[in-house]
Amino acid sequence: MNAPSQHTQNTPSSTAPTIEAAPDSNKRRGLLIIVTTLLVLAIIVYGVWWTLVGSHYEHTEDAYAAGNVVQVTPQVAGTVVAIHADDTDLVQAGKPLIDLDKTDAKVTLDQAEAQLAQTVREVKVLFANNASLQANIDLRNTDVDRAKSDLARRQQLLSTGAISSEELEHARSTLKTAEAALIAAREQLASNHALTENTNVTQHPNVLRAASKLREAMLTYSRTNLPAPLTGYIAKRAVQVGQRIAPGTPLLSIVPLNSLWVDANFKEVQLAHMRIGQDVVLHSDLYGSDVEFHGKVLGMSAGTGSAFALLPAQNASGNWIKVVQRVPVRISLDPKELSEHPLRIGVSMQVQVNISQQQGAPIAATPKVGDTPVYQTTVFEQAAKDADQRIAQIINANLATTAASPKAK
Repeated sequence: MNAPSQHTQNTPSSTAPTIEAAPDSNKRRGLLIIVTTLLVLAIIVYGVWWTLVGSHYEHTEDAYAAGNVVQVTPQVAGTVVAIHADDTDLVQAGKPLIDLDKTDAKVTLDQAEAQLAQTVREVKVLFANNASLQANIDLRNTDVDRAKSDLARRQQLLSTGAISSEELEHARSTLKTAEAALIAAREQLASNHALTENTNVTQHPNVLRAASKLREAMLTYSRTNLPAPLTGYIAKRAVQVGQRIAPGTPLLSIVPLNSLWVDANFKEVQLAHMRIGQDVVLHSDLYGSDVEFHGKVLGMSAGTGSAFALLPAQNASGNWIKVVQRVPVRISLDPKELSEHPLRIGVSMQVQVNISQQQGAPIAATPKVGDTPVYQTTVFEQAAKDADQRIAQIINANLATTAASPKAK
């Protein structure tokens, strides 16, 4: 009687876990379905986004602002006596940066000016001698004519015995002397003509040579002042007052921050659809994502970064491991945006290129034409103009002096 009762009591307790497990299994199955659905939706959304948006852009953070670093170097040797700007200072094109000692250059300049003045006067004398030498020829012609007449009269008188044969010989000698003097005068005139024909005082070779010496001296004197070749900020000043410098010694650098660009190093697999002229959106780590820069692709380097490295990889040696290479891509920056948010050379940039624009070429297809230089400075032209002006003043002053001297008498 006891055994059946125990069996009846144990039956409900053994089936209870099975009844409670069914709701948990259904709950897990529902969560799994929800997660799977969300994952599929996320994949679909990402696929749509990639097809419509993501595949149209190439992005890299391996990009840095770049620009021109203009070195200021002397053209003549000298001792530094003054420095007008220091690191971080803004300088304007043409303003003085460094002064060298002018003493030696001034002495050479004074000598060259005096030599040009003397040369002009000497050449003026050469031209004036043409008239005097021609007058001398006329005088010698008169002497020859007189000697011929005297000889002819004495020859007529010789038969009458009025003169001796010795006197006749003297007349003949006088004629020969007069003729020789005439020949010498003509040769002197021809020699002077060789020095003066087909030219004038200002274009005479002697004057041009002296003018060239003066121009050289004036240029050397002007180069004792080193001006700023362009507007920018001073960096890397290495020169000190009292330092003796030689031509070509780097003294300091000027960085024009208004003409920067970006060198973006894209992986080679990102360049298939990249073209010149494509729009670019950039962000700088200097300002963060709040400031957006805009530019365009200017061109791509002719080789990868490793190809132009100081120690390029020797893949032909056998120790070769394939590494994805990067190619520098130059990107322009909007000058207005640069002026509002100045960048510095070397700051990190984030670059996104719109590769959906396929109108441009992957590399430049036509050579650069025209005579307009990419970079140019005109601050050194004034020294040559001043030299030409000074040369003209000296020549005109000495021509006027020699021309006015006869009137003064």
